[in-house]
Amino acid sequence: MAETGVRVGLRDLHYAILQQDDETGVTYSQPKLMSKAIQATINPTTNSQTLYADDGPSDVATALGEIAVSLQVRDLPNDVLEEILGHTVDQNGVLIKKSTDVAPYVAIGFRSVKSNGKYRYVWLYKGKFRPQQDEYQTKQEQPAFQTPTIEGTFIRRDFDNAWQAVGDEDDAAFTKGDTWFDAVYDPNAPAG
Repeated sequence: MAETGVRVGLRDLHYAILQQDDETGVTYSQPKLMSKAIQATINPTTNSQTLYADDGPSDVATALGEIAVSLQVRDLPNDVLEEILGHTVDQNGVLIKKSTDVAPYVAIGFRSVKSNGKYRYVWLYKGKFRPQQDEYQTKQEQPAFQTPTIEGTFIRRDFDNAWQAVGDEDDAAFTKGDTWFDAVYDPNAPAG
C-alpha cells in the first residue's frame, strides 16, 4: 500500500441547496462559495447493540444516527445566511430573521490539503443549519478576531442512503478534483 499524505489544511468551503431527494432522484442548486474556512468538525453518531447468547457476546449491530457538523468560518455574509437559514434580505440589504424562517436542506463541500501537496475532497449530502450564536467583544489593546461558528445536523439522503462522499488525489483512480465544486458529487453518474 502506497503511503498517503496527512491532512494539514482546509479550504474552498461550498454549499448547495438540496432541491429534490426522493425515490426518483436527487438534485441540488449550483454550488456556491460559503466563506473562507477555519475549521470543520464532522461527528457521526452511531448506535450499537450487542446480542448475548450462550453466556457471552454473540453479535453486534450498528446503525448510523445523525451527523453533527460544526463550521468555523471567516465570516457569514447576509446573502449566505439568507440561503442556508431561510432568512430574508430586504430591499435595503438588511438581513431580517423571523421565528417562522425555515432552513432548507443543503450539501456542503470542501477540500483539505495534505502534507504531500495532494487534496482530500469532501461532500456532505443532506443537512440543515441552525441559527448561530453571535458574540461581540469590544476592541482592546490586542485585537481579537470574532469569527462565527455555525452548526448543523446532517442525515442520509432518501434517494440512496448516501450521507458523504470523500475522494483523495493520492488515489490514482480519483479523477474528480478539477470538477469537484462544479456540482455536488453524484455517485450514480456514469464514470468519466
